[in-house]
Amino acid sequence: MDVRPADDAAIATAAQRLARGGLVALPTETVYGLAADATNGRAVAAIFEMKGRPHFNPLIVHLPDVAAAQRHGQLDHRALTLANAFWPGPLTMVVKRRAESPLCDLVSAGLDTVALRVPAHPVARALLAACALPLAAPSANPSGYLSPTTAAHVAEGFGEADLLVLDGGPCTVGLESTVVDLSSHSVAGLLRAGGVSAEAIAACIGAVIPADAGAAIRAPGMLPSHYAPHHPVRLDVTTVRPDEAVLGFGANMPPGGAISRNLSPSGDLREAAANLFAMLHELDQPGITAIAVVPIPGGGLGPAIRDRLARAATGH
Repeated sequence: MDVRPADDAAIATAAQRLARGGLVALPTETVYGLAADATNGRAVAAIFEMKGRPHFNPLIVHLPDVAAAQRHGQLDHRALTLANAFWPGPLTMVVKRRAESPLCDLVSAGLDTVALRVPAHPVARALLAACALPLAAPSANPSGYLSPTTAAHVAEGFGEADLLVLDGGPCTVGLESTVVDLSSHSVAGLLRAGGVSAEAIAACIGAVIPADAGAAIRAPGMLPSHYAPHHPVRLDVTTVRPDEAVLGFGANMPPGGAISRNLSPSGDLREAAANLFAMLHELDQPGITAIAVVPIPGGGLGPAIRDRLARAATGH
């Protein structure tokens, strides 16, 4: 494991490593990603191997701009409208894949679609410019476990793995990107709640329909059990046992518990989203029996936060 501050020299080294088919962990505004050249099948296979990720679970391809995205996917007027509003940023669009795209098949898990995103983090953008490659980059953590929002989380998850980690500081959004399915001409589908609210998307392109439970896996983050800490998670608690860790929100901090954190003492959902994975990492300590989580309100990023917590609870 080689963790380096994300300066120009480290970014140049990372670009060279990617060009040789190696893996690099990089910061984005959402979470840290485990990146490889998306046109190199062996490199992308190494992502699945390092994460222990199911091969039927597609990967998001990170690109520098809309023009690059159009070389790999068919962006209709809805996609271009959303790109204009939210790219660079925490929005992924699933679109029909272009037949001439050089992306390896493993990126799309055999589907005729591809998930595309233009990240906003300056380190991610600098690396995309330096390597001039489309980068497949799921979260940089063992599959199914808590997503990393700091370089230290990446190092903790992968230990002594042969991996270069670019340390760009804590992620500002702290939740994975929203994933919207635009691969058909019917109403857009919300495959994963995330850093852009469904209300904001609907304001741009009209109605967005949530994916049905048990729907086919068309994008990352759709597995029912995901984002799980090592200890069980209890949701919507009103009382806490002495041997539990407590995750509160706003003024709702039940007394008791062995250790506690508050996602946002002021009740700010954006602050809560940015703190979610980091605080779950902090609470997931030896000696506790579970992580008890208070109710999270709806609206804005509330559904995305509740989605991650529900999948974390399903993991046990």
